Amino acid sequence: MRTIKIAIASGKGGTGKTFVSTNLFNALLLAKIPATIVDCDAEEPNVHLFIHGAQIKSAGVFQDVPVINESACTHCGRCHEYCSYNAIFHVPSLKVINVMEELCHGCGACFVACRDNAVHAKQKSLGSVNRFRINEQFCFIEARTRIGVYSSVKVIKAAIAAATSDSVVVLDSPPGTSCPFIQTANLADFVVLVTEPTPFGLSDLKQSVETLSQMNKPLGVVVNKSGIGNTDVYTYLDEKDIPLLLEIPFSREIAKAYSKGILITSTDEDQRNHFLELFEKIRQQLWKSQS
Repeated sequence: MRTIKIAIASGKGGTGKTFVSTNLFNALLLAKIPATIVDCDAEEPNVHLFIHGAQIKSAGVFQDVPVINESACTHCGRCHEYCSYNAIFHVPSLKVINVMEELCHGCGACFVACRDNAVHAKQKSLGSVNRFRINEQFCFIEARTRIGVYSSVKVIKAAIAAATSDSVVVLDSPPGTSCPFIQTANLADFVVLVTEPTPFGLSDLKQSVETLSQMNKPLGVVVNKSGIGNTDVYTYLDEKDIPLLLEIPFSREIAKAYSKGILITSTDEDQRNHFLELFEKIRQQLWKSQS
């Protein structure tokens, strides 16, 4: 079976995205289906609180940023004009030019723009990709952005590229619908959106669905904390013909176990079977979208 990349995402934080991704991975682990989980929430990775393993590798992620040799610079302003991210501050009348590294995307336009050989590159650390061994068949990969780095996209891409499972890769996505989410979803074969049956949950679900629709990504929905709120989420799913893959009940027992870092798929066989059924439904929906 070829590798299937499944992104578990949500329109906002706190819906239970990591709960779903870690329990799905754990159910696969217990069923001995070779899998890897990648924590793509690089700004605040927390999968390690639930999935434990021995760290076997850590690789840095770097980006080239420009350094301007002011003695060679003629202050023509071309590098400033070429920079789409306003990362080069230039006051030609005062002959002042500075690179604001925190805004640089490493696109390289300034290197092309300069005709005076005044722009050179240096490497800036963006973060790291950490690999943990659970057993011979299962790995946990963590994307971790350095504090102060404004964008986690390149770190996320490196982490996903490091996942080499021959079966299933579960991507615990960053929350929201900004660039980190889009990057994760773009590299996935199927996206599971986790929501709650509340007005806020529905609002954020709609934003996520609209974004993924423009990307032509097959998707399904998991409703967490079912039994609270109202039925508007279900009405929306029916109207849009979006598959409801799983409902997770609003439960004190589940919340208590989660607060202690305990995965319910390790302690409750019924829940384990529910998450294995979730995996089968994902496979069916993916096959349906490709047929």
